[in-house]
Amino acid sequence: MRRIVLWLASTVAALVLLFGYRTSTMGPGGATPPPAAAAAPPATGTGSGKTYDGSVAPTRWGPVQVRITVDNGRITDVTAVTYPTNNRRDREINQYALPRLRTEVLQAQSADIDTVSGATVTSDGYRRSLQAALDAANID
Repeated sequence: MRRIVLWLASTVAALVLLFGYRTSTMGPGGATPPPAAAAAPPATGTGSGKTYDGSVAPTRWGPVQVRITVDNGRITDVTAVTYPTNNRRDREINQYALPRLRTEVLQAQSADIDTVSGATVTSDGYRRSLQAALDAANID
């Protein structure tokens, strides 16, 4: 009888520890849904080249925010202002994903861009922030 009680107690303890374990890939707070995105600030700059910041798009791995430069109704530059850098893997993914996303935006001149394989979460946040910046710049 004592063996059964010890076995049951150790099984329960192991399960509690197993389900309570948080890894670095779970992001802050594990599976907690991200807060709502902030509103985009107004445009800055002078002359025909104005910059517009997209809203901060919270993602599973961290916030993503994009800044665009618009000249005569065309996107002339895109910069990721904020993106996940919490660990080596985040930095590795974003090192190849962000330049690809930038190229896609400059070619498409819209938020209708492809997701970068292996960087789906960052791509989605990038696209949401980009759309907010395009909305602020009144670009369809």
